[in-house]
Amino acid sequence: MAKRIVLADPRGFCAGVDRAILTVQTILKAASARVDGLPPVYVRRQIVHNRHVVEDLAAQGAVFVQELAEIPDEAAAAGIPIVFSAHGVSPQVKAEAARRGMHVVDATCPLVSKVHREVLRFVREGYEIIYIGHRGHDEAVGVVGEDPVHVHLIEHEADVDSLDFRPEQKLVLLTQTTLSIDETAGTIAALKCRFPWMKEPPSSDICYATSNRQAAVKLVAEQSDSVVIVGSANSSNSVRLMEVAQGALGERGRAHRVDDANELDPSWFDGVEAVGISSGASVPDELVAGVIEALRAQGFTDVSTVETIKENMHFVLPAELRRKPSQAR
Repeated sequence: MAKRIVLADPRGFCAGVDRAILTVQTILKAASARVDGLPPVYVRRQIVHNRHVVEDLAAQGAVFVQELAEIPDEAAAAGIPIVFSAHGVSPQVKAEAARRGMHVVDATCPLVSKVHREVLRFVREGYEIIYIGHRGHDEAVGVVGEDPVHVHLIEHEADVDSLDFRPEQKLVLLTQTTLSIDETAGTIAALKCRFPWMKEPPSSDICYATSNRQAAVKLVAEQSDSVVIVGSANSSNSVRLMEVAQGALGERGRAHRVDDANELDPSWFDGVEAVGISSGASVPDELVAGVIEALRAQGFTDVSTVETIKENMHFVLPAELRRKPSQAR
């Protein structure tokens, strides 16, 4: 019997990632000749957390910076677009861009923007906000930045003991969109036990794409001896996907994360009859295809797909581009 590859579906690009990448591509496509040697577009931080996507857009002319301070004043004066990444930014970053007169195109994922709006609404209503997220992650930095006094970030169940709220204080729970549902379950249970009056938002903040990919990879892992997740190390949803796969595999096998096929180690598949494959929400499918081809060369020639749900979510381009489809400078 041929050794098998079991593909997860859905996998790869989500609507928010697709929108963010298309935002930069649209600007690049419409850009005229460079202005005084300036690039056609600047992007603050990685547009999405995938090394290959960033390198591809950089090769097309996009310039990525960590902070707005790296962008020269001449760029603002020339109207060069500054794109905010899919992960969102804090009000402080927006204020700096406004102060410098920058032409901002905000590619924040609408689901992340929803969490920002929730923070503002709950603060207005007098709540203290417990936010489960990963310290230092771009999304968490932006959300906490909305109100660092009233947003209290925790990462793990063990952090719950560090919180101190009284019953008369209004409490609400919010979460980073890229977390694992399994990962947050214990933390949420501990929070409810310690603060039984804590309110939860009407719907989970964890992104539909994150949930869908985690559900699919669990089923794939049940049919596999090993699982490979394609995604970059700084991609929260890719790392969570690997952790979910490992949890589903248990002692039967190992889950691995790779940026691309070049990072595969043939020894991972010694004695393995079925390899499951999925990819993070910021991963182009051609990288998955490369992993499949590399595994085919190792004898994994039978390819099947486990489909859990059809995704049809679509987000329109940022308003700045819809108003100016030709991307005027």
